[in-house]
Amino acid sequence: MATPPPSAPILFDRVLLGARLARARREGAATFLLERASEDMADRLLAVSRSFSAAADVWTPGNGLADVLRGRVAAVEGIGFSEAESLGLPPESLDLVVSALAFQFVNDLPGVLAQIRRALKPDGLLLASMLGGDTLTELRQSFAAAEAECEGGASPRVAPFADLRDIGALLQRAGFALPVTDVDRVVVRYASAFALMADLRRMGATNVLRERRHTLTRRATMLRMAQIYGERFADPDGRIRATFDIVWLSGWAPHESQPKPLKPGSAKASLEAAVKGTKR
Repeated sequence: MATPPPSAPILFDRVLLGARLARARREGAATFLLERASEDMADRLLAVSRSFSAAADVWTPGNGLADVLRGRVAAVEGIGFSEAESLGLPPESLDLVVSALAFQFVNDLPGVLAQIRRALKPDGLLLASMLGGDTLTELRQSFAAAEAECEGGASPRVAPFADLRDIGALLQRAGFALPVTDVDRVVVRYASAFALMADLRRMGATNVLRERRHTLTRRATMLRMAQIYGERFADPDGRIRATFDIVWLSGWAPHESQPKPLKPGSAKASLEAAVKGTKR
């Protein structure tokens, strides 16, 4: 009897994530990163010289990407946030799937990408952005140093973020053709670490790790974290820096019209000859 494939590790409490996103909407969401991603999404879609008849927007916070897609797509299905990660999209029903700043809180990203790949018609496009890379590296380092100093050990504070190579490999694993990834690094300056944390709260992006600490952080630890942050990551004017890496990923459902890589051994010119030619 075949052994079933291992299930993805459950890193994020998506019930809590839903509650945090709802709180952010009630309190007035901080949307500057989402606005930047939406503008970039519009520019990237303009560079695609084709029309789309049916699209889905997967889990983009707020009002989603309706404004970006208006006039480009005849029909758009908005898939709002859900605790489950099942999209329920019929096979080969879409020619475009988009998402902005949602995939970083997915437990089974390979599974979600595979669902999207199945839902795309041949030559359909996935275009998405997510936080990744070195996002919030300054906050992560400052918390780790403060907890090691004040409490004798660090607890999970900042979610692990995937890098470009990992995401590119996941696109290939899900069966996408012509996968592309790139990163838009945004450095935001704040008056203090506490001002940064207030913005994260208004993004619904505070700690939702399942292994997070469930007791209140000691005041001394928080103050020391803010002090370390200022010592290590402040500009001459005293304002601190916070890094956000917006990772972009795109891939196409395979189609016979797409360019194919050359087969090994099919090259008509020798690399050795080319190298020798440059030495003359």
